[in-house]
Amino acid sequence: MKNSLCAFLLLTLTTCLTQAQNPTGLKKNEALVFCYFKGNGQDGLHLASSRDGYTWKALKRDSTFLRPTVAKDKLMRDPCIIRGQDGLFHMVWTVSWQDKGIGYANSKDLIHWSEQQFLPVMAHEAGARNTWAPEITYDPGTKTYLIYWASTITGKFPETQSTADSGYNHRIYATSTRDFNTYTPTTLLYEPGFNVIDASIQPDGKRYVMFLKDETREPAQKNLRVAFSDKLAGPYGKASAPITGNYWAEGPTALKLGKDWLVYFDKYRDHKYGAIKSSDLTTWTDVSDQISVPAGLRHGTIFRVSAKELQLLEQQ
Repeated sequence: MKNSLCAFLLLTLTTCLTQAQNPTGLKKNEALVFCYFKGNGQDGLHLASSRDGYTWKALKRDSTFLRPTVAKDKLMRDPCIIRGQDGLFHMVWTVSWQDKGIGYANSKDLIHWSEQQFLPVMAHEAGARNTWAPEITYDPGTKTYLIYWASTITGKFPETQSTADSGYNHRIYATSTRDFNTYTPTTLLYEPGFNVIDASIQPDGKRYVMFLKDETREPAQKNLRVAFSDKLAGPYGKASAPITGNYWAEGPTALKLGKDWLVYFDKYRDHKYGAIKSSDLTTWTDVSDQISVPAGLRHGTIFRVSAKELQLLEQQ
């Protein structure tokens, strides 16, 4: 009994010391990359790197890694990159303010990219006005990738319809794929009872947490909230109270650093980037004064790379 207690105390002490020495939980051969866009997204994909999740440095002198070629507007806004089970980096993005599809491409090294594709995920909806901020999350249980985004379909959800913000009234829609070649029919993923955009889903143990923007204009909300589900494809529960402060926020991207969640977001009216931190996804602390990002960085996502992969990016 005494030996078991000593072993437990030693393990606890070792764990505490490890966390104290490396609170980010990042391995020595691991780094973070932030993919983002600038301006209106005309020049394409930008990347920045970090070793701690707080201080970010633009790669390639903040010039583009990939220029957009698909859809009539040829934009590359809101990029989301995920490392697939096949070892490839898969990316989706917003191609236009008013289109019925999204962009897709993949890469082995984030430098050389496949031919860009236009995925017509809302083409079946005659009243679809847009397809914004797509993201990808992997489901290990079903071995599928869920791709989701915000769209307004004219005439849908009249109870929350407003004439403000050009009459947009979004909900979150989704499709899934195993191989990025064939896709399931588009379905409604989340209807929180209000105008919602910028969903971003992360695993949290045995459940999933969706970070989202309440886009309600009258009365103005424009804040971030969270919702939870036992399954990636839902159903998701009621959205939480706002987790951001008294400024308009959008474009959340979250990462787990050690025991803490860090959520980056765009303070778009202030033309600044902000961040909040939580250990329980309930109580949040504003840490905006602790972060540093490249000038002009806008809505994107954060993912992990190896030290070798980062070295190649730094040589560009």
